[in-house]
Amino acid sequence: MARRRKGDIVNGWINLDKPEGMTSTQAIGKVRRFLNAQKVGHAGTLDPLATGILPIALGEATKTIPYCQDALKTYIFTVIWGEARNTDDAEGEITETSDNRPDEAAIKAALPRFTGGIEQTPPAFSAIKIDGQRAYDLARAGKEPEMKSRPAYINSLELLETAPDNNSARFRCVCGKGTYMRSLARDMAKELGTVGYITDLRREAVGCFTLDSAISLAKLEEIGDSALLPVETVLDDIPALAISEQEASRLKNGQTLLFVARPDVDRLYNAGIDIDDIEEDATALAVYKGKPIALVNIEGVEISPIRVLNL
Repeated sequence: MARRRKGDIVNGWINLDKPEGMTSTQAIGKVRRFLNAQKVGHAGTLDPLATGILPIALGEATKTIPYCQDALKTYIFTVIWGEARNTDDAEGEITETSDNRPDEAAIKAALPRFTGGIEQTPPAFSAIKIDGQRAYDLARAGKEPEMKSRPAYINSLELLETAPDNNSARFRCVCGKGTYMRSLARDMAKELGTVGYITDLRREAVGCFTLDSAISLAKLEEIGDSALLPVETVLDDIPALAISEQEASRLKNGQTLLFVARPDVDRLYNAGIDIDDIEEDATALAVYKGKPIALVNIEGVEISPIRVLNL
């Protein structure tokens, strides 16, 4: 007999403004406890030093996490020039110093080299697994984890201000998933002939989740599940395909639909899906009377369930 999950069935998203000094896992634990939720997950880890947007999925919303993870993220951060830290942030130990301090002109001239597709080596103190162990566990044990370079994407990188003494600079970065701001700060410093580390980091947005609608842990504890956002919140960019009650039942049972009749094809066109113009498989959200039923794959006239949403 399967063991019954503890907690209540809670479905939706929480747009959390994570406080400094707390891990993402600790934040998730508090959300789970406040809402007594059975199932919880998140889209994009934040370091303990960092604050800001931590999208947390509950229940059936966990099935839509990949659509949030792939969204662009916006960060504000400050780089201190002249010191390198083993963690690439303010929590680490000093490993190197430099007297060089880049001025505003030098920084602006370097920014284009850090936009678009770049190569980036993650920090040694990160959650990446190496031979089954977290890199930060190896680093804390005094070992030097072998961190391999990986592709990253930076949509835009803007210098917001520099300190009067050029000891620090503040930036805004819009980037793709898997991009480390600590690595970016370290690499920019090297490009500018110095060393550096991040002293503060705030995530302003993850896709549709922004600070304007974010909620603190204290507020969440006060208002509870009224802070929940719909499961389909992260699916705004995905076409919504209207289906019938019978079709909804078939999808929930894992069956494929065939849209061959003219009215069926018209429904696809009305959802913004042109089956004659699809070069690859398309994804849509099947909806019955406004209720999300399943994420589906559309290949020609075949509509197959990817993720059934039990709402």
